[in-house]
Amino acid sequence: MSDGTPGAGPAPEEPEPTLRLPAGVGTGTAEPAHGAVRHIPEPGEPGAVKARRFWSSRRIPSALTAAAVFALSGLFLYDVASVRAGRKAMYWRKKLADELATRHLDNVWIILGASVSAALGLWLIVLALTPGERAVLPMARRTPDSVRAGLDRHAAELVLRDRAMEVSGIRWARAVVGRRRIRVRATAHFRDLDEVRADLTAAVDEAVRQLGLARPPRLTVHLQRAEKGA
Repeated sequence: MSDGTPGAGPAPEEPEPTLRLPAGVGTGTAEPAHGAVRHIPEPGEPGAVKARRFWSSRRIPSALTAAAVFALSGLFLYDVASVRAGRKAMYWRKKLADELATRHLDNVWIILGASVSAALGLWLIVLALTPGERAVLPMARRTPDSVRAGLDRHAAELVLRDRAMEVSGIRWARAVVGRRRIRVRATAHFRDLDEVRADLTAAVDEAVRQLGLARPPRLTVHLQRAEKGA
């Protein structure tokens, strides 16, 4: 449309503002550069990232050990400093030194004390070398930059139980999830047991796969006929 000025053409249209987002934002998947297709390996494939178990911080054993060592060290240091200052040593320390010097190694109290000390030391070594957190199952990591996640074992049991109850013919179900094995127990009150067992195994196996665990435990299904009148 002309404004009446000689030789003036139509006014150019202003381009609409465009919002450019980085590649992959808003789409859920990141587009690789230069048109290359990025393959995300599934758990168990050669390119998949190995997910390790979560390590417990061991706050309670660490706090108890530190408190005991601090208390004993402070008590011995105070007694030694008191003796160096010209005072008498505490009775319990003189008694302990005399008992350790006079009692034989085959004495019952010496053997009992050594056994307790060895058991406590072994317990601390086991705590230091094992990861703990047995209630958390590590989930699979497909890429090095993916979030490290874990699934509570009780939550997994509830999911598998609910999935088992969805199978036609199941009246009662219970799932016990371990690190290496999953046990599902159920009762059926109608339909053929073989058909119910096949459907139950398929449903629970698919539910285990959907949990996305790094090491899917082996599945064991126990099914029996529900008692009449129960």
